[in-house]
Parts: sequence; structure tokens; C-alpha cells
Amino acid sequence: MNLSVIRYILCQVMKIEGAFMLLPCVVSLIYGDHEGLWFIAVAAFLLIAGFLGTIKKPKSFTMYLKEGCVATSLSWIIMSLFGALPFWLSGAIPSLTDALFETVSGFTTTGASILNEIETLPKSILFWRSFTHWLGGMGVLVFLLAIIPMSGGSNINLMRAESPGPSVSKLAPKIKTTAKILYLIYLALTTLEVILLLFGHMSLFDSLTLSFGTAGTGGFGVRNDSFASYSPYVQWVVSIFMILFGFNFNFYYFCLLRQFSKAFSMEEVRNYLIIILAAVAVIFVNIINMYESAFSALTHSLFQVSSIISTTGFASTDFDTWPTICKLTLVFLMIVGACAGSTGGGVKVSRVTVLLKSVRKEFSSYIHPKIVRKISMDGRPVEHDVVRSINVYMVTFLSVLIGSVFLVSLDGYDLTTTFTAVLACLDNIGPGLEMVGPTCNYSIMSFFSKYILIFDMLAGRLELFPMLIIFHPRLYMKK
Repeated sequence: MNLSVIRYILCQVMKIEGAFMLLPCVVSLIYGDHEGLWFIAVAAFLLIAGFLGTIKKPKSFTMYLKEGCVATSLSWIIMSLFGALPFWLSGAIPSLTDALFETVSGFTTTGASILNEIETLPKSILFWRSFTHWLGGMGVLVFLLAIIPMSGGSNINLMRAESPGPSVSKLAPKIKTTAKILYLIYLALTTLEVILLLFGHMSLFDSLTLSFGTAGTGGFGVRNDSFASYSPYVQWVVSIFMILFGFNFNFYYFCLLRQFSKAFSMEEVRNYLIIILAAVAVIFVNIINMYESAFSALTHSLFQVSSIISTTGFASTDFDTWPTICKLTLVFLMIVGACAGSTGGGVKVSRVTVLLKSVRKEFSSYIHPKIVRKISMDGRPVEHDVVRSINVYMVTFLSVLIGSVFLVSLDGYDLTTTFTAVLACLDNIGPGLEMVGPTCNYSIMSFFSKYILIFDMLAGRLELFPMLIIFHPRLYMKK
């Protein structure tokens, strides 16, 4: 294993996190709180340690998938540990475990919170809390590849280990160019949302923090009621952008190249929109009598469907009071999630599409044993390795889900609370049902369960295997 390149990447990540920690210091100066001192202290340590660790460059930047997975998982762990320190040192979150839970939830764009009171927190703390969503949404290592020269053609393994989806493709011949394109699209969409929210008479601070949460499909709000007290205009703007950030970013790249036929022929995007429309219709029909008008019911239906399928986790209403069919629809959306190559979590629409096509292929083989039919997506055959990796992923996903549910059940809460808490963390959604529903939080969980859920959030964000591989004993064995 190339330990020197792993060390170099970890130190570069520390430098990036240290630099970004200066942003809440500026917010602290603007609003006159004193928490900026803690951000300065942690940022200084990260910048110094990162600089010292990157003075000596590795002799070789060659990385196989194994190094990419280890570097990615350790980067996210280190980033979360240091990112939690300002919360803990400032006293905003007195427990280090809770501070770590909140930070991991932020960086993994889960949005599961242990905080009972949000609006009284200092602005710098709220800013950093929301900004972790934006930084984690596209991925800190993708950002690293975009700004730091790293030689070697195997850098795709670093992006593959961090990017969501069954496969990762380059938008341009060079990985650095691909990373820049992704972040430019990401930044442009975020900026557009900020501008539209400002038109809705929202403050600049709220516009920025809520756009960070939407862009990263995270879900941390700056009000105790999440989105319930915002205007319908704001809710519709955020609903649309939650859907947009759940798109495969290849769609936007094709649009930039004016290859619109290629963009709109993407099967995954079409299926994603079909699922959203179907879910909105089912929920709207069943809750129309629960609200003062059809428009209000439609607004809440679209908002919650957009929030859950994109795995953002904002709430405009207490959907735990909705009829059972509506809650089952939301649980289905939790599992499916957004598109591959987006900032959203979940199993991904592309995986579900391939799995359903695999089932149809099996049925056909029973009826016509001699027929030869290949699974295809967007007019191209899906390689056997991709199908195999999807099957392996689903088995691993179910194994981690069942194991985590069993461990968290030791807390003694009801099945709905336990199951949806694990599912919401593993799929990076945030709110579940019952005692972890939209009007509750995860403060009720024991320290043991919080660490299980911390692992689930990291594993879910990194597509399981980069987190699981660091526990493999053969990884540390010398040849």
C-alpha cells in the first residue's frame, strides 16, 4: 500500500478544512459573537499540521482502488473529528459524542440532529453547521482534485471511492478538469438558489445557509421548525432545487455542451422524475383534506417528496401525522434516493432501475429459455461487472441495515423508530418516523447507538465499501 500518498492526501484535506474554517470566523466578526476564536484556533492547527505534512511529496502518486478507499474513509473521519471541535470547545454542544454526531451528520449531508434548540445558537456555529453540508455534498476529495495538482493517472480511484453511484465516469479526459466542471456546476446552482431566495424577502444569512443545505441535500435548517414557518414561495423554490440537486450531474454537463437530446434521454433522470410525480400524486390525494386548501396540500406534498427522495431531510410539516400510505411512500423514497452522480444519498435510481430490469430479464428467461437479452441503460448495454457490483452492493446494504437495526434496538425503542432511524442515517436522509420524526431528533439515542449511526452515516455517504474496507484484517497484513 502506498502509505505516503495516503498521508499526503490526509494532510491536504486538513489544509482545505482549515482554510474553510476561516469562513465562520468572518461570520463571527459580522455578528459579534465570540465563537470565532475557537474556529481560528482549530483552523490554525489544521493549516500548520497540513502544511508540515505536505512539505515532502510522495515519490509516487499511483493509487489503486484500495488506497483510494482508505484515503477517502480516513479523510472523512479526520475531517469530522476536527470539524466537531468548534462545536464542543465553544460549549454549543457540550458532549463530544453529540458534537461528532452533528458534524458527521453535516459532512455526510444526513441532517440528523441532536439539537433541541437551534435558533439561539451563535451565527458562526449555525453557518459552519450548514456549510459542512455544502462541502460534503460534492465531496472534499473532489474539491482536492479540482484545485491541487496531483500527478498520476490513477486519481480516478480517489473520485470513485467518494462519488455516489454504481459507476463513475469522467466528464473530461483529465480528472482535474472533471472535478472542476462538477464544482462549477455545483457552485452555479447554489448561487442561483441564493438569488431566488433573496427575491423571497429572505435574509442573506438564511439564504446562504439554507442553500448550503439544499445543495448538499443535507437538511440542517436555522429554525426550530425547519421550513414550516417559511412562505410558500420559499418552499416551492427549495422544493425545485432539492429535485435539481438530486439529478445526475452528467445531465447538466450535457446541457452545457448543448447536447440536449443526450441530456433528456438519460433514463435515470426520467425515472427519477416519474417517481417524484407518482409519489406527489399519491400523497396529495391522501392529504388534501388535512390542509386548508388544495394548493397548501400540493405544496407540502411536493416539498416532502422532494426532500425525502433527494435525501435532503427538510420538513415543511409533521408528515408523521399523515396516513399510513403516505408514510410508506416516503419510506420507499428513502430507500430509492436520488440519481447516481448527484449530491443525494439512498440506493440510487440507477441501481433500482437495473435491478428491476434484471428481474424482468429473469422472467423472460423462464418463458423463453433460449432467448439472449442484455440489460441496457440509455441505449447502451450494462456490463456484467456493473450488474454484479449492484447485486453485491444491495446484499451489503441490507446486511449493514439489518445489523445496525439489531444493535440500535438494544436502546429499547419501538420498531418504527429504530428501523427508520437506521435507514435515515444509512441513506443520509435525516428525519425518520415516530421518535425520530420531523418534530423530534436523535438526542434520545444512547452513546452506543449514536456511534453505530455515525458509522452508518459515513458508510452510506461513501457507498459502504470505503468504510468497510478499513476493518478488513488483510489490509494491514504485510506481503
